[in-house]
Amino acid sequence: MNAHSRQRLVDLQPAQQAGILCNDPQFQQYAAIRCGFPKQQFNASAAAQYLRECCQIDSRTLLNTCPAAYSKLAALRTDFDAWAGKIATPR
Repeated sequence: MNAHSRQRLVDLQPAQQAGILCNDPQFQQYAAIRCGFPKQQFNASAAAQYLRECCQIDSRTLLNTCPAAYSKLAALRTDFDAWAGKIATPR
């Protein structure tokens, strides 16, 4: 691999992870469902608002410096990954 190879999501700063997540159409659908809109799809902006509310932050950049917010992001990612079938559902 060279220096320009794609990085793994977990190797990126939390704010970058959140930005990528909010641009994922599957996460946008997940966010819409969690907000009570099961037949709709959010756009990236609405998904970002959902993520900020879940993490109780005003800006995704706070994910890089606030351990409590990062912990909420990690839990949200785990729930999303389970919903998407990427991992087994946590018990």
